[in-house]
Amino acid sequence: MAKPTIRFRGFDDEWEQRKLGELGTVQTCKRIFKEQTSEQGDIPFFKNGTIGLEPDSYISREVYEEFRRLYPYPEVGDTLISVVGSIGRTAEYTGKDEYFQDSNVVWLKTDGSINKKFLKIAYQVIKWLIEGSTVKHLYNDNILRSEIVMPVSQIEQAKIAEFFEALDHLITLHQRKCDETKKLKKYMLQKMFPQNGSKVPEIRFKGFTDEWEQRKLIEVCDYVDYRGKTPTKTEDGIFLVTAKNVKDGFIDYETSKEYISENAYEEVMRRGKPEIGDVLITTEAPCGNVAQVNKADIALAQRIIKYRGHIGVVDNTYLKHYLLSPEFQKILNAKSSGGTVQGIKGSILHQQKIIYPSYEEQKKIGQHMDSLDNLITLHQHKCEELKKLKKFMLQNMFI
Repeated sequence: MAKPTIRFRGFDDEWEQRKLGELGTVQTCKRIFKEQTSEQGDIPFFKNGTIGLEPDSYISREVYEEFRRLYPYPEVGDTLISVVGSIGRTAEYTGKDEYFQDSNVVWLKTDGSINKKFLKIAYQVIKWLIEGSTVKHLYNDNILRSEIVMPVSQIEQAKIAEFFEALDHLITLHQRKCDETKKLKKYMLQKMFPQNGSKVPEIRFKGFTDEWEQRKLIEVCDYVDYRGKTPTKTEDGIFLVTAKNVKDGFIDYETSKEYISENAYEEVMRRGKPEIGDVLITTEAPCGNVAQVNKADIALAQRIIKYRGHIGVVDNTYLKHYLLSPEFQKILNAKSSGGTVQGIKGSILHQQKIIYPSYEEQKKIGQHMDSLDNLITLHQHKCEELKKLKKFMLQNMFI
């Protein structure tokens, strides 16, 4: 047959091509009717759109025990596959008490000639024989006719499965750490800034006890509102930051790549060029996104306002995080207007009050929040690198 490009040392035999129907039979659980499910219950009931995720319905333990005893049910290590709509979503059955939607979630009951964990990985490279135009469907017969190329040696199968299982574990680990840090940041944004008219936050660094001050943005910051027509784009030149590039505290230079000429840059930026540390906030499409400038020589498009805190009064990094806080975003949402596209006028935004502690305490808050952002970015980048590695290895360790 053929051999993969990348292979574990010690294996040199050609791989063989088999139909899944030669390796086992397709099975599915006994049908559960809607009236047998509920939003809460004893046993999670997974459907084609929820396997591998969180359940949104449940069945009683009595029904579960009866159906599991009388009808087909997966064994530990079997890989469940979604065969309608989100085709190809998989989840390994690990032995927990849970039930699965009939016909829309199936598994291959193997005859022992293929390693189950290898099969789970192989599902990601198999070219499924999908039918349907509006609603895609992977019928049982099509599963059985789908072809897989596999090593004859189950020892090699196991080594490949072990390698990808380790990769998946690392991806999951970094994704979980990323999600946990995001939750922590959200929590700290709620607790480290005063809310509902209070003059002190719930969580505070040791040594700070004074009440916080409240002033209008226009009183404690210099600003530039980059209204007006956006100049003609060029293929290269000065990077143009649009509202699309302003994200959750940072400028995304990849989502949208637009440029203007140096002459246009000088004209547009005559009101004030952005400097490293300046804080940006979008006023429309989307409204309320915030970022901090981290490189010089960038141009700002319309629908962006640039703030710079008065030295010794408002720290720019603190300002960035305060504008991202639930308290300020709630104010922003209340003041914004429009139908489908929400927006806020600069004149209204400038008059909004911000609350802040001493300059020294602001710096500590800003540094703490930035450290959380750095952790989030670290885990996100690690996840992306590992996913790229996995994609590369799937392409080169399979035929």
